[in-house]
Amino acid sequence: MLRRGLMGLAGCCVLAVSLGIPALAKKKTAEPAFQTQIPKEQRIDHALNRLTFGPRPGDGDRVRSLGLKKWIDLQLHPDRIPENPLLLDKLKELDSLSMPSREMVQNYPAPQMVRQMVNGGLAFPTDPDRRMMIQKLVERFERRQQTGQEPPAPDITGLLTREQMRLLRAGTPQQRLAAFEQIPPDRRDEVITQLPPPVLQALYVTAPPDLRRKFELAAGPQEVVARDLAEGKLLRAVYSNRQLEEILVDFWFNHFNVYLDKGADRYLVTSYERDVIRPRVLGKFRNLLEATAKSPAMLFYLDNWQSVASPAARGGRRRNGLNENYGRELLELHTLGVDGGYTQKDVTEVARCFTGWTIKQPQLGGEFTFNPRQHDDGEKIVLGIKIPAGGGIKDGEKVLDILSRRPATAHFISRKLAMRFVADDPPASLVDRMAQTFLKSDGDLRAVMKTMLESKEFWSMGAYRSKMKSPLEMVASAVRAVNGDVDFAFALTSQVAQLGEPLYRKQEPTGYANSSQEWMNSAGLLARMNFALNLANNRVPGVKVDAKPGDPAAGIDLGAPEFQKH
Repeated sequence: MLRRGLMGLAGCCVLAVSLGIPALAKKKTAEPAFQTQIPKEQRIDHALNRLTFGPRPGDGDRVRSLGLKKWIDLQLHPDRIPENPLLLDKLKELDSLSMPSREMVQNYPAPQMVRQMVNGGLAFPTDPDRRMMIQKLVERFERRQQTGQEPPAPDITGLLTREQMRLLRAGTPQQRLAAFEQIPPDRRDEVITQLPPPVLQALYVTAPPDLRRKFELAAGPQEVVARDLAEGKLLRAVYSNRQLEEILVDFWFNHFNVYLDKGADRYLVTSYERDVIRPRVLGKFRNLLEATAKSPAMLFYLDNWQSVASPAARGGRRRNGLNENYGRELLELHTLGVDGGYTQKDVTEVARCFTGWTIKQPQLGGEFTFNPRQHDDGEKIVLGIKIPAGGGIKDGEKVLDILSRRPATAHFISRKLAMRFVADDPPASLVDRMAQTFLKSDGDLRAVMKTMLESKEFWSMGAYRSKMKSPLEMVASAVRAVNGDVDFAFALTSQVAQLGEPLYRKQEPTGYANSSQEWMNSAGLLARMNFALNLANNRVPGVKVDAKPGDPAAGIDLGAPEFQKH
């Protein structure tokens, strides 16, 4: 890992080398490399770079003191690791992360929800600050309805002195905040709703958390939900003591990808990650598979909530019919893989099994329900297995039983895990052993991970420094390397998006690739270098770095691991 010289221009050339692309060093990892073991003194470094979002200063000593084997066992049992209280405090500020979907809709409404509040179809939030902000939005909505155009920019001359207005518009961030704090408390909320967006953005940098939340509400309530999600992921990646769990939450969300910006999913994705993915990343694959299949977020994203029996099956005419989106992705992306031995006929039969799996009022954050009137209750044949007529909801559950126990699923899941943790092209022998564990343990994901982590291939030179970091991994590892103090993570999430990985916003169901190839381009390399320099020089808003030139803690490991140490 680069440890010195980052703060000055002299470090730029060295940093460029540390950001080298693995494919240039290893066009393809040769199989013999997986038979050569990493020297013992490098194993802790390897474990920290693969099983965490990057080592923090002192992590190596802590692992050495505990013992590498015991540390890995703890990471495989995150419930035994006390969570970082600093992280828990920071997450409390992002209150939407703990809200049920229906409560989120009410507290952070989209424009169409504001209309429902105007018409009495949806209750206003009980929190007085949120209620006031949304009432201001309602007033804007009503004025727009009356005039047919956006209202003019608000006149705040009667609320502020001339000097306050000057400082708010043109002062330093500290001067702006001081001018704002001179406003009487009972008038601040009114001023917030009338300040121009550029002024709010400038104030945001130095504002305390409760004031930042008010600024976010004034800018648009529905954006808060997406912002909280992305910031929460960065904060967990940087601060969590349960690092392997966080990596696996990211891995499995990506495997069962849902696109945040598709309609109702804006309010359903939070619960999806929190209640569906997170509790099951080290459990049985069958349980995780069913939880995603019954998740309103997945049902909405892949349109299965609108999938109903065909007119012929129901003996009548329907506006909606069979939708094969979920059935296809379930086979191709979630279980068997594209070469898993299924046919188009299987896709159709699987889609028939999942008719009637729907959502109550998805736009209001509704829950999963099974509607027998929408279900095709006829006989189906999936992968050669007959599913008798009259099964109702059990038809879909039977499909999940079949798929979760197929050898093709065991191999597909094992290979994806090996690609994430070992190498872009993992050795077939390792994947086969992981798949055998999957089948013998009935899809126990902790057992599969343990097989991988105890393998000679994981601890081989073929795996060591063979992976390039994704943008999320790179940004989080950089902050961890310099022991950065994150006040707010919005600038970090923006950086991740600029590097090509907007969090929760991969539109295609494939998710982001596990292969390093997705992140290999010259523009991305330059952007990583610029981010590293900005971070080390305290030019990333919301992040404070105390490291000084020459400080050993100032190293940032952003690279393709072939060149991490110099």
